[in-house]
Amino acid sequence: MASDDTAAVSEAMVTAATVWEQVDWERWTPVDVATLLFVLRGEEVLLIRKKRGLGSGKINGPGGRLEQGETPLAAAVREVQEELCITPTGIRAAGELRFQFVDGYRLHCHVFTATGHAGTPTETDEAAPLWMSRGRIPFDEMWADDRLWFPHLLAGVPFSGRFLFDGDTMLGHDLRAG
Repeated sequence: MASDDTAAVSEAMVTAATVWEQVDWERWTPVDVATLLFVLRGEEVLLIRKKRGLGSGKINGPGGRLEQGETPLAAAVREVQEELCITPTGIRAAGELRFQFVDGYRLHCHVFTATGHAGTPTETDEAAPLWMSRGRIPFDEMWADDRLWFPHLLAGVPFSGRFLFDGDTMLGHDLRAG
């Protein structure tokens, strides 16, 4: 790596650390609250290719923002119904994620798993369903933070994470599991 490249990388690391330190996580409040729900079937997990909204084009789980007066669990079920035309069953809370974006956007995400579903996963204008082997999760097509917490979800280990993003680039994180 050329010295100019090394200096640029060092400067980027210092900038990311500075931005992370400026986030007051003790007083942090989200702009939006959202959900993700992953249906587990044996050695497979139901993912989606998101067609619109935050993360459009990425692979993720079905989910979205809570509506006024809605609980995270009710929102998770509604979003799966809207995005994949199925109703998840055997639902349990898996973890919580907090996302701070450098543009000021803040998102608190409740993550759930389900052990079954009623209906057939169907493509909609919001998402295309993808059954993936647990051992072949396409992390390169997902948000960068997924690589950190998703293995805990698959193992059934509760997790909580805080993440700092600049657009699609993760600048920092703090993840706790167990």
